[in-house]
Amino acid sequence: MKKFPLFILFFSASCIAPRVSITNSSSSNNLLIDGKTFATLYQQRAAEYKALCYQAFNIAHSRIEEFNRQRSPKPKAIMTDIDETILNNSPYQARQLLHGKDYDPISWKDWTSKGEADTLPGALHFLQFASAAGIEIFYVTNREENERQGTLNNLKKFNFPNADNEHLLLKQNSSSKEKRKNLIAQTHTIILLMGGNMNDFSFLFEKKNSDERNKVADSFSADFGNHFIVLPNPVYGDWESSLYHYNYGLSAAQKDSVIKTSLYVY
Repeated sequence: MKKFPLFILFFSASCIAPRVSITNSSSSNNLLIDGKTFATLYQQRAAEYKALCYQAFNIAHSRIEEFNRQRSPKPKAIMTDIDETILNNSPYQARQLLHGKDYDPISWKDWTSKGEADTLPGALHFLQFASAAGIEIFYVTNREENERQGTLNNLKKFNFPNADNEHLLLKQNSSSKEKRKNLIAQTHTIILLMGGNMNDFSFLFEKKNSDERNKVADSFSADFGNHFIVLPNPVYGDWESSLYHYNYGLSAAQKDSVIKTSLYVY
């Protein structure tokens, strides 16, 4: 199996999948909306979801102890996504879905401006532990610049470490995270990347179809749980967009058809 060098970890481009805006007056017989409703219920109510989050951060805790025994010429840093990685936006998702809607930018900005998203299980404790160990935390998110204040308010509400403008890197001209990674890597050694989308870890996942993304995941098998900490997100992400071949103009009915034909059956 081909392995990619670990320096790709620090200098790769990635982006968060655009969320597709879907509006429907009724969620009845709409697999896209009904399916995301069920996934949101899992995120909010399943003990298994909570356990997966704790498991991810427990592993990350062990990696920090290991990395801190290693010398580095530069200060050490963790680069983490925000949404469904350290903050839980399921109340927003639930509200939209119960109105027969998916993500849309206006309602999303209204939600983020409130700064009311709760933390993912284990996220705050882990990042506070890492900060106490002398590691800086950089929050690299594809939230827009006009969401900065609400995002900072949300992070500060829970006393997340390094919750300031210097450590909050929002989307500017591109959703790719490559430039932001490079900027951090100029002054720090990035020891962990955390996210809920494979694009958070490597540009090699970008704009690939589902089968290709799975092959790339196989090539990075040794990095998951070591340099890459993945949080579960069954509601949205490039895993979904890749099924539609990134054609965001498909109707809800067309997406429903793609979802059904993507299933393996016997």
